[in-house]
Amino acid sequence: MDKILTGFRVGLGYDIHPFVEGKKLVLGGVTVPYHLGLSGHSDGDVVCHALMDSLLGAASLPDIGYWFPNQDERFLNAYSLLLLEEITQKIRGEGLDIINFDCTLIAEFPRVMPYVMEMKQNLSRVTGVDIQSIGLKATTNERLGSLGKGEGIACLSICLIWKNV
Repeated sequence: MDKILTGFRVGLGYDIHPFVEGKKLVLGGVTVPYHLGLSGHSDGDVVCHALMDSLLGAASLPDIGYWFPNQDERFLNAYSLLLLEEITQKIRGEGLDIINFDCTLIAEFPRVMPYVMEMKQNLSRVTGVDIQSIGLKATTNERLGSLGKGEGIACLSICLIWKNV
């Protein structure tokens, strides 16, 4: 196989958390005003979690539960943007460059579009990926299933990384 093609790697990530009372809603490192937050050992930021898993998958590294186990009190209520920064350093330490990524939030509410640019700025700053190479959008689940009933939020992420071989 051509060496140029073997250097590209793609990763897919997914995360979902139900809403809970008593936590802030954090998405892409942005605190979004809402009366509920997302459950999770950390801050429950599904954007950062899905992105981390897509990067780790592309790099053939273990998932985020390996690096940040939910039994470890050090990560209780952790700000996931900092965890993403740590994963980015691991990726770069493996000789990999992050080319781009795209994330899709799935939520009936709250409306997140007013916060997308701030989320993209956070993700760009932490990953070193140009903001023009970051896709971030939101959709609903058309009132189907638990997400459609507004019981939580999910996120899908795909990334492209490069290993100079």
